[in-house]
Amino acid sequence: MRRFLDSNPMGTVGRRVGTGAPIGISRATLLVLVLLIPALGGRAQDAPSEYQVKAAYLFNFLKFVEWPENTFVDPLAPMVIGVVGDDPFGSALPQVVIGKTVQGRDVVIRIYRAGEDLRGAHILFIASSERKKLPAIFSSLRGSGVLTVGDMEGFLDSGGMIQFVAENNRVRFAINVDAARRAKLKMSSKLLSLAKTVEGKGGESAN
Repeated sequence: MRRFLDSNPMGTVGRRVGTGAPIGISRATLLVLVLLIPALGGRAQDAPSEYQVKAAYLFNFLKFVEWPENTFVDPLAPMVIGVVGDDPFGSALPQVVIGKTVQGRDVVIRIYRAGEDLRGAHILFIASSERKKLPAIFSSLRGSGVLTVGDMEGFLDSGGMIQFVAENNRVRFAINVDAARRAKLKMSSKLLSLAKTVEGKGGESAN
């Protein structure tokens, strides 16, 4: 299994808004290590796998995005991380998420199949197996407040909101700001500052 020896979710990333200059190491790197070390059985020397890193990112995205008030059916409704298609995370996502809360809400995972109603997710990771179905998935999400995340090439150009990218054996991410704005999602300035690139355009958005 591929290991990411120097990956740092919500930590060091390059920022390109004009200059492309990288930014320094963030304290958020330590937060991700706190999340990942228990998942690795406390073995700090074990480098996290690619999808352990991505799982930690997904969880942390919940803390830096504000959803519309009508997104939650009631004050106790959980925050839902959904995965549609062939789940690449295995046990990595449950290890990071189970037992955690964000803003007083439990965090749950739901695995979806093509054709199911995906609008119940707050973050939806669209697996690479669904590449040919992206137009239909985005169409089904139009008007919702679902934050779409993927790691397939061209995901942002197709209308996705956050795309994981691999660079120098690190997992980083890029953001399509316009797509998120159309979904009425408010991303914190900290999240935007950590994005490798901030996209201002792209393909047809789900929203």
